[in-house]
Amino acid sequence: MGERVALHKTPEASGNFFIRNMSFILGKKSSMTQLWKDGKVVPVTAVSATPNKVTLVRNKERDGYEAVQVALGRNRCEFKHMAAHPVEISKFNLGDEVTVADFKEGEKVRVSGLNKGRGFQGVVKRHGFAGVGGATHGQKNRQRHPGSIGSTAFQRVVKGRRMAGHMGMERVTVKNLVVAGVDAEKNIIYLRGALPGMKGTILEIRN
Repeated sequence: MGERVALHKTPEASGNFFIRNMSFILGKKSSMTQLWKDGKVVPVTAVSATPNKVTLVRNKERDGYEAVQVALGRNRCEFKHMAAHPVEISKFNLGDEVTVADFKEGEKVRVSGLNKGRGFQGVVKRHGFAGVGGATHGQKNRQRHPGSIGSTAFQRVVKGRRMAGHMGMERVTVKNLVVAGVDAEKNIIYLRGALPGMKGTILEIRN
């Protein structure tokens, strides 16, 4: 069992308030609940993030870029080194663990994951169309239809036309979510607000 790695570093330590070492972890969306903070109810989403194991460390000499790959069960994700969010590659070794203790209450994070799948949907639900009008003038059976999809000039359907189709199961990133609490003993991180996906969805959390 590798040693646990502390990723969190204060902005002052990096020399620039806008550049800080990136903390990251994979977790499973657990449930929505609420916490009491200063006499007020705060709506939060609980994310169960058991210790992630470092499974791969990439470097510039061998791979052309720097990144750390962590695993949560059979799910793996690479977190790349970026100028605004650097990753100290030298701190990581295979088998090390990344935990929720790397995050601090009050900091802002970005969360990425697949949103809920909604199957095949029409244009009203998928794109917010208003339909073809009222139930008069021959429209009584097609209020939710898309209307004309062709063109007189091109005599074909233009590529990119918004039409009915599969909705959901797309990667979504929610920014500036505040960490409302961290329970290091139970490996749970509480994020203020709603997160993409259903219960059990794998989420990437990074600051």
